[in-house]
Order: sequence, then structure tokens, then C-alpha cells
Amino acid sequence: MLEASEAVDLIREKILGWSKELVAMLPNLMLATLIVVAGWFAARFIRFAALKLMRRFTDSITLHELVSSALYVATVLIGAFAALSVLNLDKTVTTLLAGAGIIGLALGFAFQDIASNFIAGVLMAAQRPLRRGELVETSGQMGVVERILLRTTELRNMQGLQVIIPNKDIFQSVLINYSRNGTRRVDLPVGVSYGEDLAQVKEVIIASIKPVPDVLLDKEVDVFYQGYGDSSIDLEVRFWITSVSNRHFHDVRSNAIMAIKAAFDKEGISIPYPIRTLDFGAKGGTRLDEVWSIERRSEVSDGGPVGNGPK
Repeated sequence: MLEASEAVDLIREKILGWSKELVAMLPNLMLATLIVVAGWFAARFIRFAALKLMRRFTDSITLHELVSSALYVATVLIGAFAALSVLNLDKTVTTLLAGAGIIGLALGFAFQDIASNFIAGVLMAAQRPLRRGELVETSGQMGVVERILLRTTELRNMQGLQVIIPNKDIFQSVLINYSRNGTRRVDLPVGVSYGEDLAQVKEVIIASIKPVPDVLLDKEVDVFYQGYGDSSIDLEVRFWITSVSNRHFHDVRSNAIMAIKAAFDKEGISIPYPIRTLDFGAKGGTRLDEVWSIERRSEVSDGGPVGNGPK
């Protein structure tokens, strides 16, 4: 066993050795500290410059925060690794990088869906297929865009309910944007009686649609006859309107229906009710009055009583 004096001498030697090493490392330690501080200031400056530059190219707040934060963290890490290198801790830097890679790989497998939604959110923020306030339909949902986050997108549907959709589903499915072009076409089915003059019907419809508010006059009002229905000749009216909101679309459509009905009433054009024709012949094509006439002639020729007709 060591004696007390020997133990004290050993501790003294250790402390003196550490003190010499600390004094020798002091310049490098100060330099490393300066590198860390400079890296922190540089990270703040780069984040501010990135935000200012990104605002010139896009107004997506989500993309602004993502890019600026990524540059900030990357600059801070570069400063920290440089400081560790100055302190001759290269092996520590290598170990940290390897550990970060392994942890990142493990997290990527564990949170694959979250990563997919995050990447889809980044791509959506860059491409901007939809924006806040626009009326869209995607993934079986239709509504107004409320918020676009990096992982999800929030809609307010037509019933006023909040709908949260993962960005991956939006990015991989069909997206219909009703607000992007500023205009929208209205397709309106109409039916008229078989006895109407179809050329006149077309003129009356076009004349009634043009005065409707918010109908675009620089685009033609089209009337296409579709076919022969059970009770009417079917046609479709197509015209373009300014696209403000879904309610505005239905308001203009409703006004167009009322305008066509008023024009039809004024011109005496009828929109028929459903009609059913009764056929009493064994092979078809025989009306009830014809059947009655045949039976009456048969009774007269046989000398029997003659009825008063069908009841």
C-alpha cells in the first residue's frame, strides 16, 4: 500500500500535469470559444439573410421557416465541429457524425410516414399547388384551405367542419383547385318539350344568360342538345363566370336557372313533366282509342249492344 506522503505526491503530480496541459491548450481553447461564438453570430446572420432572400421568391411562411432554420442549425454545427477540431478532438467529431447517421437512419425507419409527410410538405411549399383561402378538392374532401403545415394541411369543408389531411395523401392524389384560374364554367342541364322550335329555344337561352351578373361576356354561351329523353329533348347550357367562392358559384347558377325559366315563360316554351304513354297493342303501337274503335265495330257487326266507351 502507498504511504500518505507518496499518495500526496502522486496527486500533486497529476494536478501539475493537468495544469500544464490546460495551459498548453489554453490558446486552442480560447480559439475554439471564439469559433463557437463566431459560428453562432454567423448562423443568425445567415438565417436573417435567408429569410430576406426567400421573401423575394415565395410568400410561403412554412418554406421560409424551414430553409432559414435548416441553414441556422447547419452553420451552428459547422462551428461546433470546427471548434472540436481545433481542440484535437477529431475522433470525437467522427464518433458524433457516425452516431448521428445511425440515429437518423433508425428514426427514418421508425417514422417513415412522418418523414414522407414532411418531405411532401416541403415539396408542396416549394411548388405551391394550393394556397390559403383557395377552394380545393383532394383525397375525397372539398373545402377552403385554412393552414398548410409541413406535415398536414387543414381544410374547412362545405359544412364548416375542420378536415386535416396528411400532405403525403395530397401530394400523391388528384388535386382540383377551383380558385387558381379565377374563372369557372357552369354546366346546366335543361329539358324542353318535343313540340318546341329548337332554334328558338337556343336563342332564348343565350339571350337570358348574358344579362346574369358575373357571367363572362368575353366567352361564348354554348347550348348543346344532348339527345331525346323520355319526356323532353335534353340539352346542356355552358357558360363561364368569375370564380370567387363556392357560394358565389351556386348563386350565379341559381340566378341562371331563374333567368331561363322566366324567359321560357315569356316565350311560351314549356319544360315538360314526365310523360307516360300507354300501349295496348300486343305488338305495340296501338292506342287506347284505337282499341275501343275496333271493339265497337266488332259489337256492331255482331248485333250486340254498343257501350259508351272506356271508363
